[in-house]
Amino acid sequence: MLIHYISQYMEYLQIERGLAENTILAYRSDLYSLSDFLQIQGLDEICEIQRIHLNLYIKHLYDNKYTPRSITREIASIKGFFKWLSINDIIKHNPALAIEQPKLPKRLPKVLSMNEILDLLNSSMTLMDKAVLELLYAAGLRVSELVNIQANNIDLNAKYIRCIGKGSKERIVPIGNKACIALKKYYKEREYIIKKFNLSSKYCFIKENGKKLTRQDVYTFINSLGKKINKDISPHTIRHSFATHLLENGADLRVVQELLGHSDVSTTQLYTHISKKRLKEIYFSINK
Repeated sequence: MLIHYISQYMEYLQIERGLAENTILAYRSDLYSLSDFLQIQGLDEICEIQRIHLNLYIKHLYDNKYTPRSITREIASIKGFFKWLSINDIIKHNPALAIEQPKLPKRLPKVLSMNEILDLLNSSMTLMDKAVLELLYAAGLRVSELVNIQANNIDLNAKYIRCIGKGSKERIVPIGNKACIALKKYYKEREYIIKKFNLSSKYCFIKENGKKLTRQDVYTFINSLGKKINKDISPHTIRHSFATHLLENGADLRVVQELLGHSDVSTTQLYTHISKKRLKEIYFSINK
């Protein structure tokens, strides 16, 4: 049965690939959706699935007004699953090999100016929120990396953090004085919370009620902070700004790639386009 193999594939992604829980949930949702469609077509045996059936599913997604980006993710999930089936000799032929990806328009991520970042950093906020914002901007962390970072993975004396990124890849990222100062102030509050609730939490960021900070908490905080400067922003906006500001100030592309934890430099190169676009805007604003 298809569901049986999907469950095995999820175990592989979790145990052997070490993918994040949210990534695994996305893969599972995509593949369950495919399974439901194929069952309606009378297909439940893995060996019966052919390229035409997968193409019909992709057509079904288009017919139901899925965006090109959503379809691209679905296809990536399908290709990964069938590649795993093929490698493990569960199927003789891989029907997903020739599926074509929809063409996606290149979208430049939102980036804040340095003055806007300073306005955010100078806003009134709690000690934990201040430490969160300083660390997001100082290290360019993904929100999942931030909420899962452990207190013993931050060395305030050496001024660096050790974080676990996508695919369980570890990287060392330096942090500046302001982030260290914000963390030291927050740690006093954290120590009080740990004693109050008799916690043994290893996580760096703990809320006043003793619970671990969540991704949604960070999204809500950053979004509300953005309203102060009339911007619709997310934690990823801070990460994009971190990378862009480094490149604008002369940082090497490969260094920024390492700091961001990108496996492919082509992903990091997107920020060079942002830098060029911003330089043009500045030039033409001066030379009107």
